Amino acid sequence: MTKLLYIEPVVSEMVGEWTRYLSQYKCPETEVVVTSLPEGPRHLEYYSYGALVVPRLLNIIKGAEKEGFDGAIIGCFYDPGLREAREIAEKLVVTAPAEASMHIASTLGQRFSIIVGRTKWIPLMRENVIKYGFQDHLASFQAIGMGVLDLQVDPEETKRRIVQAAQKAIEQDGAEVIILGCTHQFGFYQELQGILGVPVIDVGLAALNYAEFLVNLRNKHGWYFNKKNEYLSPPHEEIEAWKLSDLF
Repeated sequence: MTKLLYIEPVVSEMVGEWTRYLSQYKCPETEVVVTSLPEGPRHLEYYSYGALVVPRLLNIIKGAEKEGFDGAIIGCFYDPGLREAREIAEKLVVTAPAEASMHIASTLGQRFSIIVGRTKWIPLMRENVIKYGFQDHLASFQAIGMGVLDLQVDPEETKRRIVQAAQKAIEQDGAEVIILGCTHQFGFYQELQGILGVPVIDVGLAALNYAEFLVNLRNKHGWYFNKKNEYLSPPHEEIEAWKLSDLF
């Protein structure tokens, strides 16, 4: 049995809905627990909001490892705190939607486009594309003029705008794979694939299934994040001496 914690890194009223959705696509031997933050912002469309939630995320992720979870998923396409979380984890697998989606998309096709809500999102997402080494696979970003909290209000309007943006990405930018660049664009990918005729990546599901894959690699082969260089953990002596243990 694989036990995964899916973290909505915001205050969310959709924990139950996420639990039902992810349960449809997990492996039979996987248990998924969904949680969200008890206080803080309801979306992360601003850098400042993202900075506010990272300490809480690290605390939750460290707690998940102590509670025996096999993996944790940071449920935001900005991938907030991903490197930091891998740094403090000892054996816990940590994934996030952007990194997972780009790995999958670059395997399914040569070039991908990312459909975003607002142009405000693009600079940080572009930084992640470069950081993860996928800039040569990026065809374009296409914005649909909607904020995070708008995406599930009128699903038909959201779908209409995504189709329009994706068709432009395919026809004008040469995209072979479409990435839905927000976890709140969930529930659309199967219908969109039928309309567009190309793979459409639901990023929440990508992070979930990527976590399952990495847990399997860890368990079968001992393949885990390198803990000697980039993901070297802070010394326990410093954490104790500086009274940081309550933070993570």
